[in-house]
Amino acid sequence: MTPSRTRRVPWTAVAVLAGLTAGTVRAGRRLAAVPVLDMTVESHPTDGWHVIAARGVEVDKATVGAAVAHAERTGLEVLDLLPGSLDAERALGLLRLLDISDGRCARTAQPRGAGHAVLVTDDVRTRAGIGTDDGLTTAELHTLLGRLKDYAPASTGIAIAPGLAVPAREPARRAAELRAQGLPPGVVTAAQLAGLALLARAAVKDGRWGAAALALYWLQPSLILGRPDSPLRPADLPRATAARPLHSVHTVLRTATSRGPSQSGPTPEMEALRPLYAAELKAGIDRFFEPRRPDCPWCGSADLSVRTRMPDLFQAKPGSFTLEECGGCGHVFQNPRLSLDGLDFYYRDFYDGLSVSSASHVFGRMSRSYLARAEMLKPYGTPSAWLDVGTGHGHFCNSARDVWPDTRFDGLDMAAEVRGAQARGWIGTAHCGQFPELAAGLVHRYDTISMYHYLEHTRDPFAELDAAAKVLPPGGHLLIELPDPESRLGRMLGPYWLPWFQPQHQHLIPVGNLRDALADRGFTVLAEEHGAAHQSCDFVGAVLLAANRIAPGPYAPWGPGSATLTSRAIRRGVWTASLPCFAAAAVLDKVRAAAARVTNGGNAYRLLARRTPTLHETW
Repeated sequence: MTPSRTRRVPWTAVAVLAGLTAGTVRAGRRLAAVPVLDMTVESHPTDGWHVIAARGVEVDKATVGAAVAHAERTGLEVLDLLPGSLDAERALGLLRLLDISDGRCARTAQPRGAGHAVLVTDDVRTRAGIGTDDGLTTAELHTLLGRLKDYAPASTGIAIAPGLAVPAREPARRAAELRAQGLPPGVVTAAQLAGLALLARAAVKDGRWGAAALALYWLQPSLILGRPDSPLRPADLPRATAARPLHSVHTVLRTATSRGPSQSGPTPEMEALRPLYAAELKAGIDRFFEPRRPDCPWCGSADLSVRTRMPDLFQAKPGSFTLEECGGCGHVFQNPRLSLDGLDFYYRDFYDGLSVSSASHVFGRMSRSYLARAEMLKPYGTPSAWLDVGTGHGHFCNSARDVWPDTRFDGLDMAAEVRGAQARGWIGTAHCGQFPELAAGLVHRYDTISMYHYLEHTRDPFAELDAAAKVLPPGGHLLIELPDPESRLGRMLGPYWLPWFQPQHQHLIPVGNLRDALADRGFTVLAEEHGAAHQSCDFVGAVLLAANRIAPGPYAPWGPGSATLTSRAIRRGVWTASLPCFAAAAVLDKVRAAAARVTNGGNAYRLLARRTPTLHETW
């Protein structure tokens, strides 16, 4: 008998078909969630509202009135207006990103819009410092929508305006439009190329499965936008469907060849800072470091060993940083640590200044972590007044309102951005300064204090815990989240383990040490989480740090001052070559996160502790 041949499973085609099917269903659901303005509404008062439109867009009075009526009925303060005849390509691109429920953006979701026209209350516009000028580019309107949502985080939405005009596309601004939405053009281009390559491979190699994938891809615009009940009616739908492959290739080429500010050289802000950094560096960097200490700052042991050494892998500022580990208690700390001048130098333009937008974008993508942190307290009490120490831009407080809507959230931070969080309404009161120095004026004003990824940044964690014990009343709760230096990946990845985060992190505290320190200050630990606190960043972070070490940004004001054609080409080549590594790392991070949840391990941990009354307080 002739042995039967095992039929090969066309995994590439199956994966592509599954992805296209899921994307088609998801886009259809998102489209169904976008409301349509009721244009039959009679003339509606528009006092207190303003429309800001992109260049070439005229918003008639009937549309404004219908938009105001919809916003007031649904409790919105910012409303992006989506043209009913938006072309198929832009409509599909928007539906891939849209994250709404009943036409409203989630509190912490990145706002997505068409970049054509935005309706906003005069109150939000004034608080956001936005003028009334029309004629903006589409990219500028995307940026404006993001700023407006900062001031109306729970009351920003989108609706389809059937009669709104669609301006002509500006291919040269494609990259700028992507950046304005927080999407790196290079990554978008690479993802599109990879998708097209997989589709082409499946169509050629995988027979009927490949043909099915190609057919679904080709018909996708009509399946999503061509249904009789579709609220969007692109005039170019037949052409967009027929020429889908050509449209896709053209979009990739247009994105790759369009230019924007970050591709054309250093920004004016960078150039303005260059002489300031040059003057500081001329004086030398030795003053940025204190003398190396011979003992552990946690337990006093002299049994120290080097855990890892690394340069600044994030900003590529000059300097080398050493983390040492205590053989007595396992505490890992920066040694020598940064001086006050060093902290100022290395923190500058990282969370604020040049990097304020990118930092805010990263923090804005952590909503699940923020909600999980807030929900940890649910079994143990209801907070009345919550102080978030090290609040940064205020993202946690903004998110936590969805869990605790009746709680007052205030924030404390060294950076001036904490006042911006107050101006946006993300926190009630901003306290700017050092927690131990402000503690005396905060005694018993809060029943809950949180320190999320804060203690590792401080010079003296014991002083911070003392301040928390001083401020909280008996029965008050303290929530802490920290990187876990006992994570196995910390040893495996060495200096490329993202949570080492040098030079910002000065102390990495094993969980047993923190439990003991809390007990010494009258706290009882009620809950401890490891897997739930894990942050899915180990492998992607390692690729990011490695690529940045090989080819750092060429225009940084603390850099050499000139970017040669060679240096720019090397950076572009390194980051392009890294894209497959990023894709593989993302898969590994997902597997690692799933394992962390099952094993209750991971790269971070959370503790919830209750302050017990002292003998004096009991009496």
